[in-house]
Amino acid sequence: MAAKSIISRPVYGTLSLQPGKHHLFVADAEGALAITDLASKAPAGFFANAHIIFILGNDGKHVAALQALKPAQFYQGHSFANALPRLKQTLANAHMGLRLYLAGTEGLIGQAMQAALEAGIDHTSIQTEHRGSLARRIQCVHCKGITENVTTQPATCSHCGLLLLVRDHYSRRLAAFQGVCINAEDRSEIPPAEEIFR
Repeated sequence: MAAKSIISRPVYGTLSLQPGKHHLFVADAEGALAITDLASKAPAGFFANAHIIFILGNDGKHVAALQALKPAQFYQGHSFANALPRLKQTLANAHMGLRLYLAGTEGLIGQAMQAALEAGIDHTSIQTEHRGSLARRIQCVHCKGITENVTTQPATCSHCGLLLLVRDHYSRRLAAFQGVCINAEDRSEIPPAEEIFR
């Protein structure tokens, strides 16, 4: 219940067809299924003006299904960091009316949204759909380091080693949830970690 009252917490929808001449899809892992679900409702030739940027999972699934949509451009990378230069270049060269669709994990959606905001695209005009893992990208409010793919509560900061309470407060600017030291008064007090963001 508390998470619903936190207005910074991202709210995701379901990808839907948008009118436009150019369509940019950014997805990772199960986010590919959101794109193929959308494709099942799309008119013939919809993907002829589409660019898909796909971040591969460990298993390489979904590549063939995305390529079968016959997008104008298709890029696959092994990490968001690898795909970021391509995404930034695509956004920098985009024309008015580009439609942007983000699907997959919260980390992917947040970082792609961050790049879009930097390119001047308003966040309310971006389609998002969460699919796959609930793992979080967190920023330690103490050392400012970012820890990726956090699945436990509490979590250890990968930079300073503090034990962090993973908050539902989210920073769109940082594309990360906030982590606060859970045992600041007594470091010997170490609550057991539970895997809750799978």
